[in-house]
Amino acid sequence: MNTSIKTSLLALALLVSHGSFAADDTETLADDTVEKTTEQSTEHAPEEAFEEIVVTADFRDVSLLNTGNSISVINSKTLARREAHHLEQVLNLVPNVNYSSGASRGRFIQIRGIGERSQFIEPLNPSVGILIDGIDFSGIGGAATTLDLQQIEILRGPQGTLYGANALAGLINLASNDPTESFEGNFETSIAEYETRTVNGVVSGPVTENLGYRFAIQQHKSDGYTDNDFLNRHDTNNIDEQTIRGKLNWQVNDELQVKLTGFYMDADNGYDGFSLDNTRHTLSDQPGHDRQESTAVGIETTWQATEQFDVVSVVSYAGSNLEYSYDEDWSYDGICSGEPCDGWAYSSFDNYLRDRETSTVDLRLVSREEGKFFGDTTDWLFGIYYRDQDESLLREYTYAVSDFTSDFETENHAIYGQLGSQLTDNLKLITGLRLEYRDADYRDSNNVDNDKGERLWGGRLGLEYNVTDNTMIYGLVSRGYKAGGVNSNPSLDNSVRKFDTEYMWNFETGVKGDWLDGTLQAQLALFYQKRRKMQVKQSLVECPGEGACTFTDFIDNAEKGANYGAELEFTWLASDFAQFYGSLGLLRATFREYESFTHVDVDPEDPVAKDLSGHEQAHAPSYQFAVGVELALTHNLTAGLEIEGKESFYLSPRHNAKTNRYELVNARLNYRLADWDLSIWGRNLTDKDVIVRGFGSFGNDPRKFYATEPYFQYGEPRIFGATAKYHF
Repeated sequence: MNTSIKTSLLALALLVSHGSFAADDTETLADDTVEKTTEQSTEHAPEEAFEEIVVTADFRDVSLLNTGNSISVINSKTLARREAHHLEQVLNLVPNVNYSSGASRGRFIQIRGIGERSQFIEPLNPSVGILIDGIDFSGIGGAATTLDLQQIEILRGPQGTLYGANALAGLINLASNDPTESFEGNFETSIAEYETRTVNGVVSGPVTENLGYRFAIQQHKSDGYTDNDFLNRHDTNNIDEQTIRGKLNWQVNDELQVKLTGFYMDADNGYDGFSLDNTRHTLSDQPGHDRQESTAVGIETTWQATEQFDVVSVVSYAGSNLEYSYDEDWSYDGICSGEPCDGWAYSSFDNYLRDRETSTVDLRLVSREEGKFFGDTTDWLFGIYYRDQDESLLREYTYAVSDFTSDFETENHAIYGQLGSQLTDNLKLITGLRLEYRDADYRDSNNVDNDKGERLWGGRLGLEYNVTDNTMIYGLVSRGYKAGGVNSNPSLDNSVRKFDTEYMWNFETGVKGDWLDGTLQAQLALFYQKRRKMQVKQSLVECPGEGACTFTDFIDNAEKGANYGAELEFTWLASDFAQFYGSLGLLRATFREYESFTHVDVDPEDPVAKDLSGHEQAHAPSYQFAVGVELALTHNLTAGLEIEGKESFYLSPRHNAKTNRYELVNARLNYRLADWDLSIWGRNLTDKDVIVRGFGSFGNDPRKFYATEPYFQYGEPRIFGATAKYHF
């Protein structure tokens, strides 16, 4: 560990352990979820035991425990507890949510086993929607930094009514904090191993009585966890990210409110993640990059048009420049010089430059209390939606005769509506429908040209029943969809040139509530998802025996698939001094009917038809869990311990390589000193190797004459750090 970091951690630990600080005000564990006096009174009103968690992604502000859907909410205090600077660092807390890296960050997300794992030259139709303050960033999870977030909402299951084509598996909604009525802010800095440094600041307050502002900025840097032995560098897989957020909220008059959001993210990260020796020590002479510069703006207006309904409009634009590159041979010229493999080695570099622009317009009418239908029993919502996205690609590849270029433009037009009918005092019926037309136009330099328009529909039908004032059970049937498309590689046979639209029916039931005099909150969901024409990432692999293997990626359709399981989350205030929390996801995801005729086992000239029916889907662990406890050791001092784990899972349907099963231990000690929060923390304390991306039957080591073997990219090892945050 760096000497300066050791010294800082030791000094902070000594101050904490001797209680040498005097605080003007105190904070106990229950500050996370409980309103308490500094005397830590045990006389709580049950209804005040937990702060209400409000979900905004359903277009109405609704309590989490009153939504008939499987939703997880990660608040700002959880982000602080995890010392999380990116979405990937909290996803393991959420049941049945996984991610794939293959870059500097976990850019590709799977919900209930559904989602992409990578992207190269092919155009991508995302399965998981990502919104950042209402701005569409689906398909580029690298933008999901956590600066000044109020909460992250993760909706599992198809969101076919309200979000459409990019939310077959679910939706992730990142919502930042709003401007405050009085001037306030904070400043935070942290240091950790691997030369990790983070500095951020937030200021918020009023400009006038009706206009408020909020501004936040963050710089996060790290050398990363890879040592490049050939270049004698420790930063070839580094992180260098800057994020800026700005908000203006303007109450124009009693009827009109305007919210303006600005977002800027600049990542200049390295990518040197794979080693010929399957370690964190690489030999590449041309380390790659994982760069992204995004600028986005969104305007939301709410107009109280009449006493019956509001008119809400959301207009957004996001422009992103992305560069993804890697040293394809993972080695250097001369690696075989004087060795038996002399003359075998190759050298190549692969670089992908993407420019993407996304514009959206969403206009909706939302009923007010006075505007309900059918005798004031039914609230309603109707909307129209437009999305235009243009993505251009330039691929620069060593062995290509010329650079590859492509342009992929999509337009989505949709109308949607939802009714919430109160059938009785305790029973509510939810109905929703979305009709969408999508036009996709793809062209590339290999003369692949495809223009496809398709009509899509999704929706949901749900019942919510309040058993008691504190307990709700629900049942849900929903339908989602994912548009079809074209495979871009010209070497593919016409039989796999195009792939079909995928549809999915989701059947779900669950229970939510708070019990034990309001000290226990929990939600349990059971689900079964029937997939039709499910889209599967596959690869044609050619390993000639006298050189490295080559891959031709494409999207295939499996006739049928099924994903089913259970999800549990709970928070328990066991006493004034101890709070327990946890989650558990159980998942079974299999192909039901799938024969992959293009699967190559031995000879690429003679593809072997392989029946994958009954085989597990990729990136779908059978279980994952997280449990933790926070203890209020004194009025000023809190401690937290957390364990998270995940079963092994297949990395691809093409081969049988799996990740390792793991359990990680994280800990944090926090001291409140007046307006300061001082903490020391550690993640992955037992230093487990966690596989975040991998290849199965792959030959890339000339020293072994390109014999096929599995290769893995590893996630964060054990890391210690310290953080100081000042509130003003």
